[in-house]
Amino acid sequence: MELIQDVLSIFAERSAFFVQLTVEHLWISGAAIGIAIVLGGAAGIMIHKYERAAAPTLGTVNFLYTIPSISMLGFLIPFFGIGNRSAIIALTIYALLPMVRATHTGLSQIPPALVEAGGSLGGTALHVLTRVQIPLAMPVIMSGIRNMATMTIALTGIASFIGAGGLGVAIYRGITTNNPALTIAGSLLIAILALVMDGALGQVEAWLKRPARISGTPRAAYAGAAAALIVAVSGVTYGFFGRADIVHIATKPMTEQLIMGEMLKLVIEHDTGLEARITAGVGGGTSNIHPGMENGVFDIYPEYTGTGWNMVLKEESKYNEDLFPRLTEGYEQRFAMSWVGMYGFNDTFGIAVRREIAEKYDLHTYSDLRRAAPQLTFGAEYDFFERADGFPALCKAYGLDFARTVDLDIGLKYQALANKQIDVMIVFTTDGQLAAADARVLTDDQGFFPSYRCGNVVRAEVLDRHPELDAALEKLTDKITDEEMAAMNYAVESEGKEPRAVAEEFLHGKGIV
Repeated sequence: MELIQDVLSIFAERSAFFVQLTVEHLWISGAAIGIAIVLGGAAGIMIHKYERAAAPTLGTVNFLYTIPSISMLGFLIPFFGIGNRSAIIALTIYALLPMVRATHTGLSQIPPALVEAGGSLGGTALHVLTRVQIPLAMPVIMSGIRNMATMTIALTGIASFIGAGGLGVAIYRGITTNNPALTIAGSLLIAILALVMDGALGQVEAWLKRPARISGTPRAAYAGAAAALIVAVSGVTYGFFGRADIVHIATKPMTEQLIMGEMLKLVIEHDTGLEARITAGVGGGTSNIHPGMENGVFDIYPEYTGTGWNMVLKEESKYNEDLFPRLTEGYEQRFAMSWVGMYGFNDTFGIAVRREIAEKYDLHTYSDLRRAAPQLTFGAEYDFFERADGFPALCKAYGLDFARTVDLDIGLKYQALANKQIDVMIVFTTDGQLAAADARVLTDDQGFFPSYRCGNVVRAEVLDRHPELDAALEKLTDKITDEEMAAMNYAVESEGKEPRAVAEEFLHGKGIV
């Protein structure tokens, strides 16, 4: 009952936020639906006319349909970047199968005698197609559109993983900040949108099944015009044809990054008068944000020095802050990007063990963990298992061989530890939930993990265009300690405060805004 009240409260308190996400969700899914109607309908007509192409075409579309959505998004990123464009392309690919199949099936079920009758009256092939075949096939085609549209609206929630908009932002942000009410609210709105769309298209489908003269109302023309309108409106609105001169901020899917994104927006808009927009919680973190910076999709994002050294510059040596001049020089020469505004806190990695396990095996250091690892389950974020300074290197340095590993979203780790689904996990030293967790943080007795001091990476082109940004960002230099960052994270993750409210309170307290 309390959770239901929390969901209702969050709807009331953040109605503007949910309206914005709902509109974005409809734009993304609407663009994909419109494109799929046009392309899928055309493909269905072609394979009906050239029947030998039907099997390979449907087989290819079927194959694309079986690719997991995360894999599809990951495949598209190198070609189209992160954000709305890749999301719409991926959703369109998934929407093609029901559209192609419904169009082909609808046309194939028309009695040949009716088609021949239309031709015998002197009609051209195009006339017969548009005045006889498509009107007769429209009930079946509409059924495919109905299924496709409902599925696309539901699937659009995954778009936030690559920095696109929509209600998936609320779901992912809720998971990241340990806010189940926000997650449920986003999920509930997606379900409502899908059900409303299904009901509306169900009414259209029923109307199309009513008896109609073959040469009567051009229903196919209505459907085509509607699809074209959806594509045009969505394309223009979503920025396929350009982007405004706005400072675009990106953040990783971590609570402190959501807070810092809000800090950046507040400081930039307060000190420069520029408009700042945040793409919050981009899935994959640096792996997806840095290419977005190179392509000009993003202008600025908070990064960690050790991550920049190993993941971006691809340096194999362990990072320490004495290497900061080389780090900044590498960014400037290779990517035309600068580090501006070093916050002051160092969010390095740590290893936490369930207290019960730590006491059972008498674990205090990473080296102690070696003897117990074969009986334990290790959990971490997806990217930690792939990092040069991540899981493989950690295991090699300390001789660790865990019984099992589990990939977890950063917002679910502490819950998994509390539920005894994992025994050992990677933590960040500024984690808000760490102080409240029933866990012991082990000592890195060999100094394995490098320094991860946080600062802002900014495209040089943006600094040249808006030199006032430099002074604004420098106001954040050395303003946040490890303890202050942990306290802000705790306020969001355990006290239910909003990242923006926490950021604003901190900036006011420091006299920055």
